[in-house]
Amino acid sequence: MEEIFERPQYIDKIKPFIGKDIIKILTGQRRIGKSYILKLLIDEIRANCVDANIIYIDKELEDFSFISDHTQLNEYVLEQLSPGKENFLFIDEVQEIDSFQKCLRSLLNQKRCDIYCTGSNATMLSGELATLMAGRYMEFSIHSLSYKEFLQFNKIADTNENLNLYLTIGGMPYLHHIGLEPSIVFEYLKNVYASILLKDVVSREGIRNIPLLENLVMYLADNTGSIFSALNISKYLKSQKINIPTQSVINYLGALTNAFFVHKVSRADINGLKIFEIGEKFYFEDLGLRNCIRSFNYRNDIGKLMENSVYLHLLRNGYKVYVGKSGEQEIDFMAEKNGEKLYVQVAYLLTDEKTVQREFGNLVSISDNYPKYVVTMDDFKPSNTFKGIKQLHLREFLMM
Repeated sequence: MEEIFERPQYIDKIKPFIGKDIIKILTGQRRIGKSYILKLLIDEIRANCVDANIIYIDKELEDFSFISDHTQLNEYVLEQLSPGKENFLFIDEVQEIDSFQKCLRSLLNQKRCDIYCTGSNATMLSGELATLMAGRYMEFSIHSLSYKEFLQFNKIADTNENLNLYLTIGGMPYLHHIGLEPSIVFEYLKNVYASILLKDVVSREGIRNIPLLENLVMYLADNTGSIFSALNISKYLKSQKINIPTQSVINYLGALTNAFFVHKVSRADINGLKIFEIGEKFYFEDLGLRNCIRSFNYRNDIGKLMENSVYLHLLRNGYKVYVGKSGEQEIDFMAEKNGEKLYVQVAYLLTDEKTVQREFGNLVSISDNYPKYVVTMDDFKPSNTFKGIKQLHLREFLMM
C-alpha cells in the first residue's frame, strides 16, 4: 500500500472551497506534486461524501488522448455524470484540452459538478479563461517540497548535512521513490528538465530556437539571484557569438516563467512599494533542476542556492516577494502579506566586521518595525539579535 504524505498547507487552503460553486485550479511546474494533491482531495471528498461520483481525467495518460477539445470534454463528462449523486470532476493538465474553458463554464453554469483542475502553464489563466471565468475560479499555487517537507517525505533528520543535500538535489516529490543519491537524482532531473522545456515551453509557446533557449537557461543558472535586464542578457549572448534581439530574450524569459520553471522578482522601493521596471532577479522553482543544468560547485554556488531557498520559502508561505531598494541600498528580500512586511538579508558567513556591517546595516537603516532577519550558514546556535534584527541559520529560517 502506497504511503500517504499529507501536504496540509495546500489541502487546508482548498478544503473550504469543496462543494462551492467555483472552479479550483492548481497551478505549478510539472512534476511538483499537483496530481498527488488532487488525489488527496479525492480522499478528503470520499471521506465526507460516501456516494460521491468521481470523474478523473489525466491528460498525461494515453487513455484520455481522445479528449482534445472542449466539445469532446463536454461529451465525456456528461456521459460520466451520475444523476442523484454529488458529482466531482478532476482534470489533470487541463491546458492540454483546446478551449477547455468553454466546457468548464457550461458545467459550472448548469451546476453539473464540482470542478478541480491542474495546469503547468500560466497562459491557461490569461486571455479567454480570464474573460469567460472572471470571478468563477480560484487559483492555488503549488510548489516543490519545502525543506521541512523534504525531511518528512524522506524520513531524515534536520541536520546541516541534510540541509546541504536539499540545497543540492532540491525538493521534487518523486525523489522519495528513487532515493537521494545525487548522481541518480540528477539523471531523473535531467529528464524532468527536458520534459518541461519540450511540453511547457517549446511546444506551448512556439519556441523555434531551442539552443538559444538552453543557453538562456544556463545563463539564468549561472546568475541566480543577480540583478540584470533583458538587454544585459542579450549583450552577454552576443559576446558568446549568439545574436538575439532584446525582445526575443524578453519573450523567452516570459515562456520560462509561464511554465513556472523560474520566477521573476521585481525591485520595489521600501518606502512606497513603487515597482522598478528595470533590473529583476530570477530564481528557480526547484534547486535540483537548477543544479542539474550546470556543473554544480558548492563553494561558488552556495550563496545563490541560499538566496533561492529563502525566496521559495517566502513564496510557499504566501508572501509577495520583492527585491527591496532604499536609495542606493538593496535588501535581498522584502516580503508582504496581508498588509504586513518582513525583510531578509542572506549571507553565507559573517566572516568579518565589514560583512556584519553590510548585512545588518542595510536593515538597521529601515525605519519601520516589521521583522528583519539576516540568514546565514554560520555555526548553528540560538538566534542572535542585533538592534532588533535576528540572525538565523538557514536551517532555522526554513523550519519557520
